[in-house]
Amino acid sequence: MKTKISLKHINKLAIPALIAGISEPILSLTDAAVVGNVDLNATESLAAIGIVTTFISMLIWVLGQTRSAISSIISQHLGANALDQVRQLPAQAIFLITSLSIFIIAITYPLAAPIFKLYNAENLILDYSVEYYRIRVLGFPFTLFVIAVFGTFRGLQNTYYPMVIAISGAALNVILDFILVYGIDGVITGQHIKGAAYASLIAQVFMALFSAYLLLTKTSIPLRFSFPLNPQIKNFALMILNLFIRTLALNITLYLATKYATGYGKNYIAAYTIAINLWFLGAFIIDGYASAGNILSGKLFGQKNYNQLIKLSNKLIKYGIYLGITVAIICSILYYPIGRIFTDESNVLNQFYSVFWIVLAMQPLCALAFIFDGIFKGLGKMKVLRNVLLLSTFLVFIPILFIVDYFDLKLHGIFIAFTFWIIARGLPLIIIFRKQFLPLTQNN
Repeated sequence: MKTKISLKHINKLAIPALIAGISEPILSLTDAAVVGNVDLNATESLAAIGIVTTFISMLIWVLGQTRSAISSIISQHLGANALDQVRQLPAQAIFLITSLSIFIIAITYPLAAPIFKLYNAENLILDYSVEYYRIRVLGFPFTLFVIAVFGTFRGLQNTYYPMVIAISGAALNVILDFILVYGIDGVITGQHIKGAAYASLIAQVFMALFSAYLLLTKTSIPLRFSFPLNPQIKNFALMILNLFIRTLALNITLYLATKYATGYGKNYIAAYTIAINLWFLGAFIIDGYASAGNILSGKLFGQKNYNQLIKLSNKLIKYGIYLGITVAIICSILYYPIGRIFTDESNVLNQFYSVFWIVLAMQPLCALAFIFDGIFKGLGKMKVLRNVLLLSTFLVFIPILFIVDYFDLKLHGIFIAFTFWIIARGLPLIIIFRKQFLPLTQNN
């Protein structure tokens, strides 16, 4: 049966994916908001969370590409009515990726201080960064497990269960943040930045257990690793390799931005932490429709239903731009209250307010880039995504960053470089997609 694309169908996948997608930035934003309002060294604590969040996001994005690869393979086989051929793939992929995550923990745990010195962290900010990371990183394998399960559900055209898992985990994290950071008189002593790290760790373990339960009870996909390896494991590995290289380029961008912001001083890195986490939140909101593009494009591609694939892209462009504009307008109305959620430090707020408008202006552009990221992931065309991001990072972002730093634009310069980077990511994907698939609709 051929899949028909409608707004109702898209929203049925996009809205739960949108809610699920914001769980990770909510974990970091909650940590930042709670710790940013402590009485002791709030600015240094907020800066440390910003630095560690950037590094952990790099690890998650590098290895978390499992979700896109699994989703692409499963959705294409679902569209081709050949799901039985890949039923064992998720368990094998989860085993491989979580084993690698444990290896990464073993390497980075003792090297935490040298790693964060590379971000220009020093003195108290460095101490807090190491303390926060060595707890938070223990949740890394559980996070990757959840991401892989989410990819399996998405391949099966189900975004509802990932939403339930994400909401539950985010709610638990918020509650634990307040309890463990501030403490409860006579019951629990406040743990300051360590409390925020423990809150995130516990929430990640909970989400992993909950996701395993739902996958085993609501689908026919097993979680027991078994031989022989699925024939699609080679395709999976190639997708992961291309996405790995792509994500390294992405994280070079984030590393340089964080490094420069830290070098400008503690007020700048604290303001950057707030702004970049809000940018991540906006990105993950838009990612709901990118996820719908990922899920549906894979299925339509498996069906060779190119007419509906073009219609899907046209609808998602329109919905994504509307959503990006809506996010920008809402945040503009709440421009000053948003900043005060995270800190009362006037010097930090002044720097944040001076660049937040750039973050908001980027939202419609982000929508286009992220949506076509999702579509190309669903199509399994990871090589294209790799090449586009390499070019946008090394030929656009880095040269512009060096230029704006030379002119001492500080945070303004960083977010100007981000804006051109987003344009360079999105526009080529739109051109390549339409050039490849518009001729195929004539044959349909």
